[in-house]
Amino acid sequence: MTKSLSDIIQGCLDGNAEDQEILYNTFSAKMFGLCLQYTNEYEEAKDILQEGFIRVFTNLNQYNQKGPFEGWIRRIMINTALEEYRDKHYLARVDDEIEKRKEIIEVDVVDDLSAQELMKFIHDLSPKYRMVFNLYAIEGYSHKEISVLLNISEGTSKSNLSRARTILQEKIFHYSKIANKVVS
Repeated sequence: MTKSLSDIIQGCLDGNAEDQEILYNTFSAKMFGLCLQYTNEYEEAKDILQEGFIRVFTNLNQYNQKGPFEGWIRRIMINTALEEYRDKHYLARVDDEIEKRKEIIEVDVVDDLSAQELMKFIHDLSPKYRMVFNLYAIEGYSHKEISVLLNISEGTSKSNLSRARTILQEKIFHYSKIANKVVS
């Protein structure tokens, strides 16, 4: 008989190691993928995942069951990744000036990109650009929320997103040129 998520959560709250293992196994793969979006290092992503699950189990009594449990875990993992990011001092000197907008390159090749190729392009962004891009474009945070999470101004958040998009457009454009040469 399969246990419900509520029963598993209650078992974890009661200190049942079997339920803790079930909860971990249920969400660890997806959360590891999320952790990899915030770091270039496989081992660092594993550390973030481990620390995140420690926080999940430690704070499980704070989950109020009003929202989706997976969303609650995602928030913990993202916050853990952001703290790791801050601890590594990637944000030590963030330039607050907005860069001049570059002309946007329209590229139709995006449809031809696999999700894996696009994720590699995102993963190759510098940490400050990748963080803002992931939080804004993938997780749906506002620039105001990002500015609080990363301790940067809203202008810097907008600038970093703009720069990330420009870099991604350039990579996609370069990819399309290579793809067109192969086809020709």
